[in-house]
Amino acid sequence: MRAIDVMTTSVIYATPEMNIREAAGLLAEHSISAAPVVDVDGNLVGIVSEGDLLHRSEIGTGARRRSWWLQFLSSTRELAREYVKEHAQTVKDVMTTDVMTVYEDTPLGEVAELLERHRIKRVPVLKNGKVTGIVSRANLVRALASIEPAAAPLVTPDDAKLREAVLAAMAGERWGLARENVIVADGVVHLWGSITSDEESKALCIAAQSVPGVKEVVSHLAYPAPFPAM
Repeated sequence: MRAIDVMTTSVIYATPEMNIREAAGLLAEHSISAAPVVDVDGNLVGIVSEGDLLHRSEIGTGARRRSWWLQFLSSTRELAREYVKEHAQTVKDVMTTDVMTVYEDTPLGEVAELLERHRIKRVPVLKNGKVTGIVSRANLVRALASIEPAAAPLVTPDDAKLREAVLAAMAGERWGLARENVIVADGVVHLWGSITSDEESKALCIAAQSVPGVKEVVSHLAYPAPFPAM
Protein backbone atom coordinates (compact mmCIF):
# COMPACT_ATOMS: atom_id res chain seq x y z
CA MET A 1 0.00 0.00 0.00
CA ARG A 2 1.08 3.57 -0.68
CA ALA A 3 0.47 6.94 0.96
CA ILE A 4 -2.27 7.79 -1.56
CA ASP A 5 -4.21 4.68 -0.50
CA VAL A 6 -4.68 5.79 3.11
CA MET A 7 -4.12 9.57 3.25
CA THR A 8 -6.71 12.10 4.38
CA THR A 9 -7.52 14.30 1.37
CA SER A 10 -9.75 16.90 3.05
CA VAL A 11 -6.79 18.93 4.28
CA ILE A 12 -7.28 22.01 6.45
CA TYR A 13 -4.67 24.66 5.69
CA ALA A 14 -3.23 27.61 7.58
CA THR A 15 -1.47 30.60 6.04
CA PRO A 16 1.73 32.33 7.16
CA GLU A 17 -0.06 35.60 7.91
CA MET A 18 -2.85 33.99 9.97
CA ASN A 19 -2.80 35.22 13.55
CA ILE A 20 -2.22 32.84 16.44
CA ARG A 21 -5.78 33.01 17.74
CA GLU A 22 -7.16 32.11 14.29
CA ALA A 23 -4.73 29.20 14.02
CA ALA A 24 -5.78 27.90 17.43
CA GLY A 25 -9.43 28.21 16.40
CA LEU A 26 -8.72 26.32 13.16
CA LEU A 27 -7.22 23.36 15.03
CA ALA A 28 -9.98 23.35 17.66
CA GLU A 29 -12.87 23.72 15.20
CA HIS A 30 -11.74 20.83 13.01
CA SER A 31 -10.43 18.65 15.88
CA ILE A 32 -6.98 18.34 14.32
CA SER A 33 -3.58 18.54 15.99
CA ALA A 34 -1.73 20.26 13.15
CA ALA A 35 -2.25 22.02 9.82
CA PRO A 36 0.07 22.52 6.83
CA VAL A 37 0.94 26.14 6.15
CA VAL A 38 0.81 27.16 2.47
CA ASP A 39 1.64 30.41 0.70
CA VAL A 40 -0.51 32.24 -1.87
CA ASP A 41 0.70 29.89 -4.60
CA GLY A 42 -0.25 26.79 -2.62
CA ASN A 43 3.34 25.84 -1.82
CA LEU A 44 4.07 24.19 1.51
CA VAL A 45 6.12 26.52 3.71
CA GLY A 46 5.64 24.95 7.13
CA ILE A 47 3.32 23.21 9.56
CA VAL A 48 1.68 24.60 12.69
CA SER A 49 0.79 22.18 15.46
CA GLU A 50 -0.61 22.13 18.97
CA GLY A 51 2.96 21.96 20.21
CA ASP A 52 3.74 25.29 18.53
CA LEU A 53 0.83 26.92 20.40
CA LEU A 54 1.28 25.19 23.74
CA HIS A 55 3.36 27.79 25.60
CA ARG A 56 1.59 31.14 25.25
CA SER A 57 1.74 34.23 27.43
CA GLU A 58 -1.97 35.01 26.87
CA ILE A 59 -3.13 31.99 28.82
CA GLY A 60 -0.29 31.72 31.30
CA THR A 61 1.34 28.64 29.80
CA GLY A 62 4.64 30.29 28.94
CA ALA A 63 7.85 28.63 30.04
CA ARG A 64 8.52 28.94 33.74
CA ARG A 65 11.03 31.51 34.82
CA ARG A 66 14.44 29.87 34.85
CA SER A 67 16.74 30.02 37.83
CA TRP A 68 19.72 32.30 37.36
CA TRP A 69 22.08 29.41 36.72
CA LEU A 70 19.81 27.90 34.04
CA GLN A 71 19.53 31.34 32.47
CA PHE A 72 23.32 31.48 32.45
CA LEU A 73 23.70 28.00 30.91
CA SER A 74 21.03 28.54 28.24
CA SER A 75 22.13 30.11 24.97
CA THR A 76 20.65 33.43 23.97
CA ARG A 77 19.37 31.69 20.85
CA GLU A 78 17.38 29.23 22.95
CA LEU A 79 15.99 31.97 25.20
CA ALA A 80 15.02 34.08 22.19
CA ARG A 81 13.30 31.11 20.53
CA GLU A 82 11.20 30.55 23.66
CA TYR A 83 10.22 34.21 23.74
CA VAL A 84 9.08 34.10 20.11
CA LYS A 85 6.98 30.98 20.71
CA GLU A 86 5.27 32.66 23.65
CA HIS A 87 4.67 36.13 22.21
CA ALA A 88 4.64 36.05 18.37
CA GLN A 89 1.29 36.95 16.81
CA THR A 90 1.45 35.28 13.38
CA VAL A 91 1.76 31.67 12.25
CA LYS A 92 4.92 32.32 10.24
CA ASP A 93 6.79 33.17 13.45
CA VAL A 94 5.88 30.01 15.38
CA MET A 95 5.41 27.35 12.69
CA THR A 96 7.86 24.51 12.07
CA THR A 97 9.60 25.14 8.75
CA ASP A 98 11.69 21.96 8.53
CA VAL A 99 8.76 19.79 7.46
CA MET A 100 9.09 16.08 6.72
CA THR A 101 7.08 15.15 3.60
CA VAL A 102 6.30 12.09 1.46
CA TYR A 103 4.87 11.57 -2.02
CA GLU A 104 1.65 9.91 -3.10
CA ASP A 105 3.50 6.78 -4.22
CA THR A 106 5.63 6.45 -1.07
CA PRO A 107 5.19 2.92 0.39
CA LEU A 108 3.53 2.84 3.80
CA GLY A 109 6.57 1.09 5.27
CA GLU A 110 8.66 4.18 4.50
CA VAL A 111 5.95 6.47 5.89
CA ALA A 112 5.82 4.54 9.17
CA GLU A 113 9.61 4.58 9.46
CA LEU A 114 9.67 8.36 8.90
CA LEU A 115 7.02 8.98 11.57
CA GLU A 116 8.85 6.81 14.07
CA ARG A 117 12.35 8.07 13.32
CA HIS A 118 11.41 11.73 13.66
CA ARG A 119 8.85 11.15 16.43
CA ILE A 120 6.09 12.98 14.57
CA LYS A 121 2.38 12.18 14.34
CA ARG A 122 1.62 13.10 10.75
CA VAL A 123 3.31 13.94 7.45
CA PRO A 124 2.06 15.97 4.43
CA VAL A 125 1.77 14.17 1.09
CA LEU A 126 3.02 16.06 -1.96
CA LYS A 127 2.40 15.88 -5.70
CA ASN A 128 4.18 18.33 -7.99
CA GLY A 129 5.14 20.37 -4.94
CA LYS A 130 1.56 20.78 -3.70
CA VAL A 131 -0.03 19.17 -0.65
CA THR A 132 -2.63 16.60 -1.70
CA GLY A 133 -3.16 14.89 1.64
CA ILE A 134 -1.97 14.02 5.13
CA VAL A 135 -0.91 10.62 6.46
CA SER A 136 -1.09 10.29 10.23
CA ARG A 137 -0.42 7.45 12.62
CA ALA A 138 -4.19 7.04 12.88
CA ASN A 139 -4.39 6.53 9.09
CA LEU A 140 -1.89 3.69 9.33
CA VAL A 141 -3.80 2.04 12.18
CA ARG A 142 -7.07 2.28 10.23
CA ALA A 143 -5.36 0.76 7.19
CA LEU A 144 -4.25 -2.19 9.30
CA ALA A 145 -7.75 -2.65 10.73
CA SER A 146 -9.26 -2.62 7.22
CA ILE A 147 -7.20 -5.47 5.80
CA GLU A 148 -9.26 -8.57 5.12
CA PRO A 149 -7.82 -11.72 6.69
CA ALA A 150 -6.06 -13.98 4.24
CA ALA A 151 -8.23 -16.80 2.96
CA ALA A 152 -7.31 -20.25 4.25
CA PRO A 153 -5.55 -22.35 1.61
CA LEU A 154 -7.80 -24.83 -0.15
CA VAL A 155 -5.17 -27.54 0.07
CA THR A 156 -3.10 -27.74 3.24
CA PRO A 157 0.58 -28.10 2.35
CA ASP A 158 2.18 -31.27 3.58
CA ASP A 159 4.36 -31.14 6.65
CA ALA A 160 7.63 -31.01 4.73
CA LYS A 161 6.53 -27.96 2.78
CA LEU A 162 5.21 -26.33 5.93
CA ARG A 163 8.56 -26.83 7.62
CA GLU A 164 10.40 -25.22 4.72
CA ALA A 165 7.97 -22.28 4.79
CA VAL A 166 8.46 -21.76 8.54
CA LEU A 167 12.24 -21.87 8.14
CA ALA A 168 11.98 -19.36 5.28
CA ALA A 169 9.92 -17.02 7.50
CA MET A 170 12.80 -16.97 10.00
CA ALA A 171 15.60 -16.85 7.42
CA GLY A 172 18.00 -13.96 7.82
CA GLU A 173 16.90 -13.18 11.38
CA ARG A 174 19.57 -13.46 14.07
CA TRP A 175 16.99 -15.05 16.37
CA GLY A 176 15.96 -17.68 13.78
CA LEU A 177 16.14 -21.38 14.64
CA ALA A 178 18.30 -24.02 13.08
CA ARG A 179 16.57 -26.53 10.81
CA GLU A 180 16.70 -29.31 13.38
CA ASN A 181 14.79 -27.17 15.90
CA VAL A 182 11.66 -26.87 13.73
CA ILE A 183 9.46 -29.97 13.61
CA VAL A 184 6.07 -30.16 11.86
CA ALA A 185 3.58 -32.97 12.47
CA ASP A 186 0.03 -32.95 11.05
CA GLY A 187 0.21 -29.21 10.46
CA VAL A 188 1.35 -28.46 14.01
CA VAL A 189 4.70 -26.67 14.31
CA HIS A 190 6.92 -27.54 17.26
CA LEU A 191 9.71 -25.10 18.08
CA TRP A 192 12.71 -26.29 20.06
CA GLY A 193 15.95 -24.70 21.20
CA SER A 194 17.40 -22.09 23.52
CA ILE A 195 16.34 -18.44 23.70
CA THR A 196 17.83 -15.40 25.39
CA SER A 197 14.64 -13.34 25.88
CA ASP A 198 10.84 -13.55 25.94
CA GLU A 199 10.80 -11.25 22.91
CA GLU A 200 12.86 -13.79 20.97
CA SER A 201 10.39 -16.55 21.85
CA LYS A 202 7.45 -14.39 20.79
CA ALA A 203 9.08 -13.50 17.46
CA LEU A 204 9.72 -17.16 16.67
CA CYS A 205 6.11 -18.12 17.41
CA ILE A 206 4.73 -15.25 15.34
CA ALA A 207 6.99 -16.15 12.40
CA ALA A 208 5.65 -19.71 12.47
CA GLN A 209 2.03 -18.60 12.92
CA SER A 210 2.31 -16.33 9.87
CA VAL A 211 2.76 -19.29 7.50
CA PRO A 212 -0.50 -20.25 5.73
CA GLY A 213 -1.56 -23.79 6.56
CA VAL A 214 -0.07 -23.91 10.06
CA LYS A 215 -2.74 -25.21 12.43
CA GLU A 216 -0.97 -24.54 15.69
CA VAL A 217 2.41 -23.56 17.08
CA VAL A 218 3.71 -25.38 20.15
CA SER A 219 6.71 -23.79 21.86
CA HIS A 220 9.27 -25.93 23.62
CA LEU A 221 11.70 -23.02 23.70
CA ALA A 222 13.61 -22.53 26.94
CA TYR A 223 16.37 -20.48 28.50
CA PRO A 224 19.76 -22.20 28.75
CA ALA A 225 20.30 -24.04 32.01
CA PRO A 226 22.55 -22.07 34.38
CA PHE A 227 26.00 -23.40 35.06
CA PRO A 228 26.22 -25.12 38.45
CA ALA A 229 27.97 -23.14 41.15
CA MET A 230 31.49 -24.32 41.81
